[in-house]
Amino acid sequence: MASPIAIQTPQADSPRKNAKTLVHQALYAAIDLGTNNCRLLVAKPCPRGIRVVDSFSRIVRLGEGLTQTGRLSEEAMDRAVEALKICADRIDKRENIKVVRGVATEACRRALNGEYFVGRVKRETGLSLEAITPFEEASLALRGCIPLLDRRHKRALVFDIGGGSTELLWAEIPRRGAPKVIDAISLPHGVVTLTENFDCDPVPQQIYRAMMTKVEGDLMRFDRDHQISEEVARHRVQMLGTSGTVTTLGAVHLKLEQYCRSKVDGLFMDFDDLDSARKLLCHMTCEDRAAIPAIGPGRADLVVAGCAILEALCRRWPVGRLRIADRGIREGLLLGMMTADGYRFGRSRQPNCASS
Repeated sequence: MASPIAIQTPQADSPRKNAKTLVHQALYAAIDLGTNNCRLLVAKPCPRGIRVVDSFSRIVRLGEGLTQTGRLSEEAMDRAVEALKICADRIDKRENIKVVRGVATEACRRALNGEYFVGRVKRETGLSLEAITPFEEASLALRGCIPLLDRRHKRALVFDIGGGSTELLWAEIPRRGAPKVIDAISLPHGVVTLTENFDCDPVPQQIYRAMMTKVEGDLMRFDRDHQISEEVARHRVQMLGTSGTVTTLGAVHLKLEQYCRSKVDGLFMDFDDLDSARKLLCHMTCEDRAAIPAIGPGRADLVVAGCAILEALCRRWPVGRLRIADRGIREGLLLGMMTADGYRFGRSRQPNCASS
């Protein structure tokens, strides 16, 4: 078992630096290149946390075909590089960006030509990407989600259903101070990899069940190692999810005509409501799902696999309620860069990520 690692949470204002006086002096940029998406966030520190001044997201499907070949395809790398060029251009247009950090996750970790791709990105965009470990990926996601955690629950299950893997983190949530990562695992199952393994539309029940079975064995071992089910039975556990799957289900539950981050981020959903939204989507064809504004054609073929992973998590640990986070790695990167520069933020029980 990994040793507990403290994840720094915003602290009271530092006498060395006051975020109010420095708010206009520096911007920070974070890039998260996943198996499915390329995302950029540019933000500045403010007394309650971070204020977003620019964002960009594009579905690039970097991991397309990786399951079959073990390599990133030329077409997938081209799509990712084009998206990263847009990120670099947005960064270059802002003169006061102090620090830029870009990370790559499962697709680059797994691909035989992942190192070559990182080098190509540097040559063609000027951006440096780090292929981070699964543990660091989970820890960054936790850091970005700290404001959404309930201090009244002693334990938290935090998960991120990605394109190429699912990161699962078991954390201690003290009444005061920084949450501690007790352990984290990276499941080799994400929405892209499962969809490629079980390619059919609509997805029959036996295929959906096979997707769940792929995940359940790893969850059982993690549960046994940490007696998580026993903690759930004592009502000590909260569950928080950050991924396109859970934000999509949140938007469908709210019947949003178009996706609205401020309505979805921080939303609580009972498991019964999650199940209703999941069943609605799973019984549709890919074409029908693509017609839903909150999903669109870019995610329509992937959301069923995400639902299977989520249902496996909810069945293993019937907490009863999930909190949805439309935040994670990028926000964790930004808070890490800012605190490393000496910024300290005022305490707040509210989410500390706002848009200008």
